[in-house]
Amino acid sequence: MVRSVVFDIGETLVSDTRYWVGWARWLGVPTHTMSALVGAVVARGRDNSDAVRVLRPGVDIAAEWRAREAAGHGEHLDETDLYPDVRPALHRLRDAGLWVGIAGNQNAPVTGLLTGLALPADAIATSADWGTAKPSPEFFDRVLAWAPGDPHEILYVGDHPANDITPARAAGLRTAHLRRGHIGLTTRAPEADWTVDSLTALADLLTGR
Repeated sequence: MVRSVVFDIGETLVSDTRYWVGWARWLGVPTHTMSALVGAVVARGRDNSDAVRVLRPGVDIAAEWRAREAAGHGEHLDETDLYPDVRPALHRLRDAGLWVGIAGNQNAPVTGLLTGLALPADAIATSADWGTAKPSPEFFDRVLAWAPGDPHEILYVGDHPANDITPARAAGLRTAHLRRGHIGLTTRAPEADWTVDSLTALADLLTGR
């Protein structure tokens, strides 16, 4: 039985479109070029941030991000960044009595931005809040200490097999692979308890509809 459902953020709840458009503008390339580069590095099994390194070899991405923030081009999220199935699915899960958490690899401001969207969730955290990022085992230790239930009663939902599914499984959590975004659609996670094409489908599975 699942008691708690914890969701990744990027390309699970929130589209990364704005994020990559921001990088394209900052680096002075067309948005379709940036998108193509992200797809290309992911297809080669590399981290999607390598798309920035292709354009700026040797770049310090953290320093470049700080420069973006200083120039007023940092994090921003609003309702249009949410996938349309997010609110209905999270509402259904909470209405069914499940605890809903949101936890993913994000910069510190994202916690406040997500909180400001008043999502139907019981708690929100980011890797910046916890001081540890996926796929580190410490991140999933934090999930286990945070979400109610024994490990086999906590479900982690994400699009990225290597960052989400494999380490969550190693921690004893149940897992759902969401086929969404560059990574979710181009990689498989056969070890996941469930593979779904939408959060609506996941809510159907967990609520018996």
